[in-house]
Amino acid sequence: MSVQEINKHAVLPPIISRSDKEFLESMQRYIIAETERVGCNEEGPADEYYIIYRNVFDKVIEYVTAYKSILTSIKKEYDAFIETIKESQKTAFCLHGKLKALAAEPIALVYHRKRTIQLEAKMRVIENNSSQIQLQIDQMKQLRAEYDAKEVKYHTFSKDPSKPIPGMTLQESVSLDALTKYLKHLEDKYAEIKQVMLKKYVPVQRKADLDEEMMVTLKRRDLAENLNKELQFRHQRLQIISNALTSWVKSDMSSSFQDFVEQIQKTKDLHGDQGIIEELLEDDPGKAKEAEILLSYIERFNELMLLGEYEKAACFAAHSPRRILQNIGTVNKFKAVGKIRGKPFPLLLFFEAIFSTSHACRRPIDAELTLEGIQCGLSEKRLDLVINWVTQERLTFSEEAGDVIYDYGEQDTYNKAKCLALAQMIYTECGLHKKALLCLCKQGQIHGAMEYIQQFKDFTSDDLMDLIKLCPHTELIQCLTREWNGKPPSLSFGLAILHLFSVDMKKVGIKLLQEISKGGKEKIFVTEAPSLRGLSLSEIRWRAYQRGF
Repeated sequence: MSVQEINKHAVLPPIISRSDKEFLESMQRYIIAETERVGCNEEGPADEYYIIYRNVFDKVIEYVTAYKSILTSIKKEYDAFIETIKESQKTAFCLHGKLKALAAEPIALVYHRKRTIQLEAKMRVIENNSSQIQLQIDQMKQLRAEYDAKEVKYHTFSKDPSKPIPGMTLQESVSLDALTKYLKHLEDKYAEIKQVMLKKYVPVQRKADLDEEMMVTLKRRDLAENLNKELQFRHQRLQIISNALTSWVKSDMSSSFQDFVEQIQKTKDLHGDQGIIEELLEDDPGKAKEAEILLSYIERFNELMLLGEYEKAACFAAHSPRRILQNIGTVNKFKAVGKIRGKPFPLLLFFEAIFSTSHACRRPIDAELTLEGIQCGLSEKRLDLVINWVTQERLTFSEEAGDVIYDYGEQDTYNKAKCLALAQMIYTECGLHKKALLCLCKQGQIHGAMEYIQQFKDFTSDDLMDLIKLCPHTELIQCLTREWNGKPPSLSFGLAILHLFSVDMKKVGIKLLQEISKGGKEKIFVTEAPSLRGLSLSEIRWRAYQRGF
């Protein structure tokens, strides 16, 4: 801003003193600096100018102490006047906007009315077009109905005679015998189709008649049941009175009949006869209802099988009343389904369901289903399920079930110990002590096997010889040929050695003899074979060699 512009707006009087001159110059510099900082370069008054000069005026008032009061009053008047002008400008601006809005309202109303007229005209055009289109549609429907009626009325079946007869060659189509034979075939086929239609389809009216007839029959049945109950009650009452009268006649008839009946009621002498009469006259409807429930269960199960809901069908069979669906027939149905890719084996789902609900029934699962379930679980490599079934559920074990688990353990060496333990449990439950003892020995539980032998005492020497043959453990043979818990040995050492040589197990026998020789025993005394008593190990070997062992 130039000096002329500053002088134009300057209101301070000339100051002669040096301090006043310096103050004036500082004020001018302040005005120039603030004006340039806020960028007030436009002509005319602005809020920025007002703020700058108001601040300068405040500083002048502070500097001029003699005129401070009068200048302050002047400043207040100017400020009030300026605020009044600003408020008037704001009010004028608002009123100007309202005036414009009021002036535009008639024009908008005119435009709205004009638009309404245009839309109403369009609606009339659309309605006229719609009525014309609907009229055309009705005319087309009427013409189509007339055409269909004429076509049905005048349509006749016609066949091109030049075309060959389906199913016949050209030579056969001109042969009278062939045509007669073919006609007979068509007549038979027509009769067969007609017969099938009569059997397969029933008219709707016939179904309605049957429903009505069934309702009438049900009403008759209800009436008959009510009448039957009433007659039973009457018969029972008459029977009681008849019995009471007979007893009263047979007595001395010292008391009246009414007193006699009351005495009988108190002592309840007729209670037994009454129960017999009720049993004889009872027409138990519960059995019929139970049969209906069983049939509905079977039908529902078949529906689930047809729909492919095998998991639901398995649970349904597991919770069937009286275990009516827990049989081999149901197992065969699940077997017929086979395996489904991406889904669990339906037969395994069935066995899981029935075994998990075995505790809810009085009787355990029968042996046949138990065997099938164990075979199914092992075929699917689900030994964990079989372990849970055998140890936790109520099943009926059999020798076959134990054999299946035992054979599976022979094939799966990793789980052999588990299978032997399960088989031993089943054999023990079934009383098959020989096989249970073999399982113990196969597991390496020699001391447990010896305790088992001492507990049951049903094992003969032949049984123990067979055990040695099936499980030729040196420790087992040594335990069998020694005293056990103060009891004599179960087998003679010499007989055991000779048996091993006789069954082509020479290596086991020689190994056993070598181990005993290392132990420092030069003499073996045998209680059950006097011919070997007092012989050394080398002599026993020589005798076995002489006998061809």
